[in-house]
Amino acid sequence: MTEVAFHFNAPDRLAYCCRLLRKAVAGNARVVVTGLPDTLAQLDAALWTFSPTDFVPHCMLDSDAPVLAASPVILASTITSTPHRQVLVNLGQSVPEGFAQFDRVIEVVGMDDEDRQLARERWKHYTERGFAITRHDLTLKTSS
Repeated sequence: MTEVAFHFNAPDRLAYCCRLLRKAVAGNARVVVTGLPDTLAQLDAALWTFSPTDFVPHCMLDSDAPVLAASPVILASTITSTPHRQVLVNLGQSVPEGFAQFDRVIEVVGMDDEDRQLARERWKHYTERGFAITRHDLTLKTSS
């Protein structure tokens, strides 16, 4: 069954996602990031600039097949035709259609009220379908 994890209280969701993807790629994970097209465009730009010494290889889902196969990170507004099935990072507002195809789902939740409310709805969706959820409070990690 798909593992679901919520990463709560990200002060900057895109910056956190960049660091998360850097760590995932270093661990040889194959990741799909889903969200609204504007969010994915912002993430694409952030992945090029978030660190002067790191680069996270990535591409958009509409890239050529050889590029998709070589990229450990794929940015996709829909996940129905993605070649990777290991990790799904959701930056969207709703539960992604087809999420259960992935070994693991990571929900990144910011600190604003709207994002938190939408995350509660996604949490409820997963629990109603029997998925166990792991909760990571990012404020606890940064306060020590």
